[in-house]
Amino acid sequence: MVQQYQSPVRVYKHPFELIMAAYVRRFPNCPLIPIFVDSEVVKEEHSDDGATVFIERRCKVEADAPRLFKRMAGVDYLYFIHKNTLDRRERALHIEVVNETFSNRVIVHEICNYTVHPENEEWTCFEQTASLDIKSFFGFENAAEKLAMKQYANSIKKGKEIIEYYLKELEDEGVTHVPRWSPPQAPPPTASPTDLPQTFWPCLGLPWADKLDADYIRRYLGDLTPLQESCLIRLRQWLQETHKGKIPKDQHVLRFLRARDFNLEKAREILCQSLSWRKQHQVDFLLDSWERPQLLHDYYTGGWHHHDRDGRPLYILRLGQMDTKGLVRALGEESLLRQVLSINEEGLRRCEENTRVFGRPISCWTCLVDLEGLNMRHLWRPGVKALLRIIEVVEANYPETLGCLLILRAPRVFPVLWTLVSPFIDENTRKKFLVYAANDYQGPGGLVDYIDREVIPDFLGGDCLCEIPEGGMVPKSLYRTAEALESEELRLWTDTIYKTASVFKGAPHELLIEISEPSSVITWDFDVCKGDVIFNIYHSRRAPQPPKRDVQGAHGSIVSPATNNMQLIDRSWILGQDYSMVETALTCKEGESVQGSHVTRWPGFYILQWRFHCSPACSTSSLPRVDDVLASLQVSSHKCKVMFYTEVLGSEDFRGSMTSLESSHSGFSQLSAATTTSSQSQSSSTVSR
Repeated sequence: MVQQYQSPVRVYKHPFELIMAAYVRRFPNCPLIPIFVDSEVVKEEHSDDGATVFIERRCKVEADAPRLFKRMAGVDYLYFIHKNTLDRRERALHIEVVNETFSNRVIVHEICNYTVHPENEEWTCFEQTASLDIKSFFGFENAAEKLAMKQYANSIKKGKEIIEYYLKELEDEGVTHVPRWSPPQAPPPTASPTDLPQTFWPCLGLPWADKLDADYIRRYLGDLTPLQESCLIRLRQWLQETHKGKIPKDQHVLRFLRARDFNLEKAREILCQSLSWRKQHQVDFLLDSWERPQLLHDYYTGGWHHHDRDGRPLYILRLGQMDTKGLVRALGEESLLRQVLSINEEGLRRCEENTRVFGRPISCWTCLVDLEGLNMRHLWRPGVKALLRIIEVVEANYPETLGCLLILRAPRVFPVLWTLVSPFIDENTRKKFLVYAANDYQGPGGLVDYIDREVIPDFLGGDCLCEIPEGGMVPKSLYRTAEALESEELRLWTDTIYKTASVFKGAPHELLIEISEPSSVITWDFDVCKGDVIFNIYHSRRAPQPPKRDVQGAHGSIVSPATNNMQLIDRSWILGQDYSMVETALTCKEGESVQGSHVTRWPGFYILQWRFHCSPACSTSSLPRVDDVLASLQVSSHKCKVMFYTEVLGSEDFRGSMTSLESSHSGFSQLSAATTTSSQSQSSSTVSR
């Protein structure tokens, strides 16, 4: 594989002629580069007017390699051909270097340019590009390649130091100015341009406006190694040449490189995927075009708050005070995802602003998560699943944006949540997590090590007012209907958590779950959107017939073929023989939310059933009321609707991630209207009214 290097533009704030006077002093050898043993001029040519000078040198370099490599190669020194073409008229120097030693096995090609700065003729620019292609090297090609790149990177670092060293030497000698070349008064006939080597004109690469300055990189992007700078420049050039559309900012490109340890190919792959995603969903315009729903202003307990000790923007999330289920149910997954994306977009903007304010590169932010109030309610499975999807989107499109994550007042239930989400978080990101239980954050090594005391929020014992909503329970009146959730087109995700079903009098809705291993756990969450239903769980060793829709209900009414109503239990089956009830029936009223679980005892087929429930007035009175008679004439009076979500977990996963929902003590109990539980021998359900 060919290894390539491309330097940024390095600017010397000295005239070109003075830089050239310093440059020639590095020959025939340079004490700052011990491995550069010697050099001899093998060819030198001048144009008639003296404007162009060509010098070819043979350079001797000590093979700085392990003794084994030297013995295998049979050499102690390496030789390179070094060609300089100086154009005094254009004030430019072109350097080309190729290897002479092992030229049939290894190809080294380097090009360097010294040119006048296009915006200041008293400054000089330097650019460098190189390639290394090891075709064969005694079976040690990879090792030789790594060794060569390491040595080359070290020599690059010394390049600017050498020029600065000789500039200082000239200054000490009293040389601070070298006059520019001027043609003779009566110039003789000049040689044809073809008489001297013409290996480049003009200089390397892209237009000046598209190039990166080394000082700019250090000021706005940070200290990078030469090879890291090269990866950034090459990826940036590739985007400019091939990518159609908006080119991301350098800070953002650098994040993708860091996320893949500066592996250019891997970084390019994930960056292209992210750019396509941003273009498809118009993410670049999100902050300007998306208006946050009022519900998020009122109940989303997160916001930006000053900055940390390193100048990184600080985001605070009071997760323990947030009604995650209520927000999912009231807003849907896409709105929550857009909220998180807008936070990340705002974070990128704040990083750029803080970079300007503090005068140093700031490319990530700090997140403080307060978990006081976190409980089993937050482990609501659909909510956790939505969280995992959000994490996947953020990890794929905003890598290396999190500088530090401070988790405060972590309760005993936190390891459960961490077990669920940690596999979806990149390993490099997980290393940035710091967890404090109870009030440990107040001691040494706690919050004050990361945040100035004067900006610690009041709810954490500080004196700074934090304007973040306190959260609370989202009113159920704001929950979205089953129809709205079902019809929503999730443009950023491809599927939805919930399904809806209609339940008719005499035509229950049934859901089949096949269990192959005993002790598996069936979990459910459903809302009764209309009418009252009875919820049952049955077990059968026989496989039911393929599900069928009830087109004509048992009550004789015609049902739309599009209605979601499945019946699995054959009418000829006998309860207690063909199938059995494994839980006591649970009556659920309109408007209730039910979460529960069942640990299976046997393999086979489990059937979850929602059955129409008649009102007590109809079933206990021998003489029906007038209202009941009138209602019975309407088809809709015999129809219920439920919205449900189910999942099957291994027993070990369930017990390690989510204990019985019966033991859930909601931190919102003081805000909630009422919470009742119904628990049987093998299951537990939480019903919220």
